[in-house]
This record gives sequence, structure tokens and C-alpha cells, in this order.
Amino acid sequence: MNDKPVCEIQKNSRETIRFRLGEFKSHKFFDMRIFVTEPGENGGKPKDPVPSKKGLAISPTLWPQFKAALAQVEKAMVKAGWMDREDLAGG
Repeated sequence: MNDKPVCEIQKNSRETIRFRLGEFKSHKFFDMRIFVTEPGENGGKPKDPVPSKKGLAISPTLWPQFKAALAQVEKAMVKAGWMDREDLAGG
């Protein structure tokens, strides 16, 4: 499997969401996966992050629909008062 890291977001002290472009058996995909960092033994250095089963792989052919769905989620969050339009500009 080939994968190319794009970016990541620190979710909390132990979890990071990694965004990657990948390819498996000639199938290309965009992957969002939670990586977990386990504490080191006896208070030592934390172990390297490992991928969890929590994730989502999206085919490039679905990207336009996925992007449109995210726009709908943004509108719903603003309408519900969870975010302001100004919050979305910070990207």
C-alpha cells in the first residue's frame, strides 16, 4: 500500500486525525483515520502512533459528493448555532 500524508489534526492528547492519499491494488483513495499514541511504559517516551479502525476511505470519484455533503454539514452547524460563519473562515 502506498500512502502520502496530506495533513493532520490533533483531536485530543492521545488521538490525531491523519488525512492521506493512498493506493491499494491500483485503487486510489483519500483516507481519514484516527491514530492513537499509547503512553510509554513506566512513564517513558510514548510509543509511535498507530492507526485505529476508526476511519474513512473515499474514492476520488466520490469526492464531489463528499465535498458537497461537508458544505451541507457546515450550513446545518451554522443554522443550529454551533458555529458562526466567522468560525468557518479561520480554516
